[in-house]
Amino acid sequence: MSTSSRFEDVPIEVLIDNIFPLLPVQDLLYLTCCNKFFSIVCSDDTLWRRKLVEDFNFTGESTARTSGWKFIYSRLSNPKVFVWGDKGNARLGLPVLPKSVLGGGIPYPVPLKIPARIVKLAAGGMYANISLLIRGSDPPPSGRSTRLIQQGTFMSGVSSFIDLLDKGPKADALTQGTLDGSIGYNPSNVGFSSPFKQASQPMKLVMPSPIRSISCGRLHSSCLDKTNKIWTFTRWGRPFWLSSPILAEPEYRPIQIECGWVFSSFLTKSGDVFVWWPSATTMRSMIQAKMQEMDQQVNSTIWPDGNTIPCAPWALDMMPFKLPSIPALPPLQQSNSEGEERNVHLIQIAGFDCHIVGLTNEGHVLKYGQLHDEVRASEGRWEYLPEFSELDKVKSNPIFVPGAHALEPQPPATLKITHVTADFAHFIAYSTGSHSTVLIGDRETTPSSVPKLIPELQNKSVISVAIGDYHSAALTADGKLFTWGKYCTGALGLGDPLELEPGTPGAFVDERVRTDARQRGRTYSTPPDVTSPTEVRFDHFSKKKPLDRFCFAVTAAGWHTGALVIDLEVSSTMSDINSNL
Repeated sequence: MSTSSRFEDVPIEVLIDNIFPLLPVQDLLYLTCCNKFFSIVCSDDTLWRRKLVEDFNFTGESTARTSGWKFIYSRLSNPKVFVWGDKGNARLGLPVLPKSVLGGGIPYPVPLKIPARIVKLAAGGMYANISLLIRGSDPPPSGRSTRLIQQGTFMSGVSSFIDLLDKGPKADALTQGTLDGSIGYNPSNVGFSSPFKQASQPMKLVMPSPIRSISCGRLHSSCLDKTNKIWTFTRWGRPFWLSSPILAEPEYRPIQIECGWVFSSFLTKSGDVFVWWPSATTMRSMIQAKMQEMDQQVNSTIWPDGNTIPCAPWALDMMPFKLPSIPALPPLQQSNSEGEERNVHLIQIAGFDCHIVGLTNEGHVLKYGQLHDEVRASEGRWEYLPEFSELDKVKSNPIFVPGAHALEPQPPATLKITHVTADFAHFIAYSTGSHSTVLIGDRETTPSSVPKLIPELQNKSVISVAIGDYHSAALTADGKLFTWGKYCTGALGLGDPLELEPGTPGAFVDERVRTDARQRGRTYSTPPDVTSPTEVRFDHFSKKKPLDRFCFAVTAAGWHTGALVIDLEVSSTMSDINSNL
């Protein structure tokens, strides 16, 4: 009896799970050229998602992307960071501002030059900062491998959280801007032991362990490191980690870190939610006492070392407030658990002003309020939001009534909410795929509240949504970014109102207003709100022709926005960019 020795006869699961992950990218790409079988198998979704995590520390955890990972891998050796909006408190990290900018912001995307591969952005709130998670110091894939993969035709992938194994890559956090800019200026006589100290350009936070994920609130930030330690920054140079012994128990292993407006929180694998308030009551007193103690130590000011901030970490032994369990929830139409024992639990949370919105594994959306501090938090409770969860209720939304809107959006045939996001006053729950549904709520949303639906966002393959104070952004699977809301000193990124055609999105209402703004300064006039999501361009500095670019990540908060973008063209426009700075 003969035994087959053909490589093709190895089970596909063994190839994808055990063999292909060990191969260099170049060898994988050569395999795709062998035959149709390997061309298909080597383009597997899971494989390229895994390669992105291992080689670039990129998970796509903040999006609902379900395709295109091989393509993104081919370009991720040189992603571009674009920022725009309010420039106060150095939040954009731009050492030189475009010459044409007047007033308090930059109304179009500007590239932020960073000599590192950025894989995630997180924007802070009121006085603002944008933190950047970067790949470590390993060299990028060889140019030969990159060229080979660009010739491929298969694009696919899935989203996941970053792997916890030690084999994972190192990730560093960069920060720019100010944690607390309430004093209105950047004091020169204090170091990063002060919450008022400004990082005028991206600076690396030197931490004990690699950073896994990061989230920003109004005047603070929190992150999760590779050892599962949970850190909070109220000062860039003095982060503290929650050292309560109970947090080391396996059932409390964190899977998500999330900042609300004034609180931080984390979600455990079992679906429990813990919350703490760095600026309120008990914890604030503990932080202030520790800061006074550290101030008495020699060399405690935390001066920068080049472009790095040598952090002085410390432990805070306080148990965060544990939210009560979610209530019993009805089976949803799309659930496949009929006849099975249900284990409904939270799989995702999103924080905003004194509220958390949660999402279960079956697609239920819930909201918890009263999160002002640990005293009032005990008065809150989880409220199930059927209007955001159940297909029949979403289909009955007034926007789907024939004739209610010129676009006449089609109601979803099926529905399972897969992602939630929130910031300041609003939250958004959305499903994925070509028939994606985007539902908008706010702090006042109750179980009977009908969500707001924007017709232009329905059935558009939305994979990520970011929310600022008064503006929002939506990213689609084909790499297009759309913004809407208030002008907010340029946070929409639609272009210079002095140059845009009057009456178009982001422009002044008419020529008279534009002329008046040009003569008196734009601070005297503000373009009207943009109600219809409008595409953002990333080629404002190109003098030759429009550039084809692909946006794969977005963040927003306060009055500013940031995006990660890759070129779909080989040509570079750095000479055009430099001439405008």
